[in-house]
Amino acid sequence: MPRKHFRRFLPDHDAIRGNKYLRVFQPLLKHPNLWHLNRHSVAGGVAAGLFAGLIPGPLQMLTAAILAIVFRVNLPVAAVATLYTNPFTWGPLILASYAIGSWVTGGNGMPTTHLEFNWDSQNWIDFLPAFWTWLLSLGATYLIGSLILASSLAVIGYFSVQLAWRAYILAYLRRRRARPARPAKTGI
Repeated sequence: MPRKHFRRFLPDHDAIRGNKYLRVFQPLLKHPNLWHLNRHSVAGGVAAGLFAGLIPGPLQMLTAAILAIVFRVNLPVAAVATLYTNPFTWGPLILASYAIGSWVTGGNGMPTTHLEFNWDSQNWIDFLPAFWTWLLSLGATYLIGSLILASSLAVIGYFSVQLAWRAYILAYLRRRRARPARPAKTGI
């Protein structure tokens, strides 16, 4: 893959090691695969990020970082890969998780409680606890579906990056072979 393009967006190793908040974790952050851009490390980082992206709440990037450290895959890629979940994609992802969970557990496919939002007042302070209660009412069906969906996304992401990386390298090698040979320089 075009590593030089990715390196523009990655933080400098010395800046991370010198960060006063990360000094406590410095022994954990020394493994080279956490920062190197190679096929296996990036694919593993994407898989860790896609898996951690389905965790509800603000713990997605932290979970992705922990998974990257445990499996020794690219940490920045894992953190960035969690960004596929956003306010626009949460609804479809929750519905997909619940549908997968109800298919696996044999449920009826309908949540036990009904969630309503009063669009006139747009009172988010009252809506967010109601949404959390509704999410918890989905229970084991949602949890099982989320685990299956997260695992599936991680596997698909891992092999997609592996295949895309390999295809890029093969195309690069074909282009290089197709170049005309340079004439040999004479020493005169």
